[in-house]
Amino acid sequence: MNYFSSDFKLGILGGGQLGKMMLYETRKFDIQTLVLDPSNEAPCKIACNEFFQGDLMDYDTVYNFGKKVDVLTFEIENVNVEALEQLEKEGKTVFPSAKTLKTINNKATQKLFYVDNNIPTAEFTRFAYPEEMLNAVKNEALTFPFVWKSARFGYDGQGVKVVRTYSDLEGLPEGECIAEKMIPFKNELAVIVARDTKGNVKTYPVVEMEFHPEANQVEYVICPARIDKKVAEKAQLVALKVSQAYQHVGLLAVEMFQTENDEILVNEVAPRPHNSGHYSIEASYTNQFEQQVRAILGLPLGNTESKVAGIMVNLVGDEDYTGPVVYKNIENIMAMEGVTPHIYGKRETRPFRKMGHVTIVNEDIAKAREIAEQVKKSIKVIAEEK
Repeated sequence: MNYFSSDFKLGILGGGQLGKMMLYETRKFDIQTLVLDPSNEAPCKIACNEFFQGDLMDYDTVYNFGKKVDVLTFEIENVNVEALEQLEKEGKTVFPSAKTLKTINNKATQKLFYVDNNIPTAEFTRFAYPEEMLNAVKNEALTFPFVWKSARFGYDGQGVKVVRTYSDLEGLPEGECIAEKMIPFKNELAVIVARDTKGNVKTYPVVEMEFHPEANQVEYVICPARIDKKVAEKAQLVALKVSQAYQHVGLLAVEMFQTENDEILVNEVAPRPHNSGHYSIEASYTNQFEQQVRAILGLPLGNTESKVAGIMVNLVGDEDYTGPVVYKNIENIMAMEGVTPHIYGKRETRPFRKMGHVTIVNEDIAKAREIAEQVKKSIKVIAEEK
C-alpha cells in the first residue's frame, strides 16, 4: 500500500502530547492523519490533517471515527474497546489490537496475564472494591505495607497508593483494585519493544527511571541505564518474553523493577509510545514515535541504538500554580549544551500536570545527568500573574 503523499488515512485516538509527537513523524513522511480527542484544545489539533472532537469512551463516536480511516491506533488506553472490536470484525485494521488493549487497560487482568504466561511480577491479590481489601486486612489475609492500584484509569501516579496503615485505606475510590506486595528494589527500569505486522521485533536500550517522591511521577529517564550488563540483558529478555506473550503490533513499553538480588519483575506495560522513550527523539537513530508508525504500517523497523547518551526531564506544573502557563527561565536552559525542550501545547498549567519535557544529550552519561540537574533547578512551569 502507498502510505506516502496518498489518500491513505491513519487515525489516532487521543490528541495529547504522545499523538502530537507521533505527528512530527507523519508530517515527515507526508502521511495523512485524523485525530479524535474530547478537548478542542488538544495538542494534536494543530498538526493533524483532520481533527474531530468527541468522547473516546463513547461507542458510536469511536466506531464512526474508525470507519473514516484505513489504520487505527491510539495514544491513550482509555478508549471504547467494544467499538474497536466491532471495527476489527468489519475488517478494519486496529494496531495494537483490541485484544491487546483489553488485557492491558485493566491492571488486574494485566497481572493475571503475567501469571498465566510465567512472566515474573510482584505477588498480588485482586479485589472487587476497597471494602473487600479492608476485610482482608482485618482477617490477616493481607498485611501492611502493600501497594493499592486501581484496576482502571490510573495514569501518571494517579490510581496508585502505598498503604502502610489503616488510615491509608480511607478515601480510596470505589471499584476493582489490586493489592500488590511491596518490592524492595534498587532500580525502576523500562524497555520499549517494537513489533511489526510480520512479527519482527527490536528492543530499545534499557532505561533507568528516577521518580519524584511525592507525585509518583518520573523525574528523570536515563539511557543507557547505569546497571550491570548482565542485568540489562536479563531486562531485555523479560521485555521480549512479554512482547511474545502479547503478540502486539506497535510499541510496548515494559516497566520493571530490579530487586535487591538483581531479579527482574514486570511492574506494568503500555501499548503505545511512552514517557520512558522520549529521550529517543534526540538520542536514538530511530525515535520511538517514528518506530510506532513504521511498526503499525508494516514498514521496516528502524535502528533502535542510541547515537549518544540521553536523559529526559519531565516538565510538570509547579504545585503552587494553576492557570495560563509560563515557562520561567526557558532561555537559560536553551543556552545549555545538548539541551532541547519539547513543549506539549497545553495552555493551562496545574500542579504536577505534564506540560513538556527536556532532553539532554552528551557523550558522557555522568555529564548529561549533571546538566539534567541544572535544567531541573532552572526551569519552572508556573502560571501568569493575575
